[in-house]
Amino acid sequence: MAGIDVDYLFLQLGVDEAVVGTTQTCGNLLAGVGPFAVERGLVDAEASTTSIRVRMLNTGDVATATFATPDGRVDYDGDVGIDGVPGTAGGIRLDVGAGPERSLLPTGNVTDTIDGHEATLVSNGMPVVLLRAAEFGVTGEEAPEDLESRPGLAEALEGVRRQAGPLMGLGDVTGQTVPKMFLLSAPRAGGAISTRAFIPHRVHAAIGVLMAASVAAGIRLPGAVGSELAVLPDGGPDLIEHPSGIFPAQVSVTCDDEGTWRATSTSVRTTRKIFDGRVFPRPRL
Repeated sequence: MAGIDVDYLFLQLGVDEAVVGTTQTCGNLLAGVGPFAVERGLVDAEASTTSIRVRMLNTGDVATATFATPDGRVDYDGDVGIDGVPGTAGGIRLDVGAGPERSLLPTGNVTDTIDGHEATLVSNGMPVVLLRAAEFGVTGEEAPEDLESRPGLAEALEGVRRQAGPLMGLGDVTGQTVPKMFLLSAPRAGGAISTRAFIPHRVHAAIGVLMAASVAAGIRLPGAVGSELAVLPDGGPDLIEHPSGIFPAQVSVTCDDEGTWRATSTSVRTTRKIFDGRVFPRPRL
């Protein structure tokens, strides 16, 4: 494809069952795609900074990853710190935009009603369902383990999730990990919104990069769930509060002449090289 340097297909592997999913992508692993492409000779590095265009095959989105390559080599060192991630490393700038045929709102509606709950269904790199935490008896201050142990909460959210899946064009999501479920409440730490994310059955200890981008885009839509709770700075970034701290999400949301909402996002992540090895399987059993 013209203008694309590498293709990226994310595979979601089941931990306790033999399943491989391709429905969702992963923005955190996306941060490693550019450096990997340079390391493996798929793309030539520039003298100081390299930008690589990545086609995300799971979703059809296109990302531009920009990172330091002094003397044509990836520099993993740096002082960029991310809440919920130990240590610091070199920054990877990720600019993500949806394909021209995709809307920010898969149903075309700013809100839909599911199981009596008003919900905003958003896909800005990651399909998410935005719900008001108060409707589920959640304040937004709870630790993940407290929410996971609360009787009936996961079941209630799963009921909404299974109905939201077909509405978002995802089909039967019973065995899938999308959409992600977000309980939103007013910010408490100077951010834009407070979040607790079910992904979909465990509660995230932090927040993923594309999940944050979808939440940030959703709360900027007039009338969307959470928009009335959000404290939005002029020009961003929107500081998304999560159990481990704050994630700065820079989004741009626009509406075209036909009333279709679209969004792009920019975020900074980090990556580091952990190991490099080769495994040789035996020729036959």
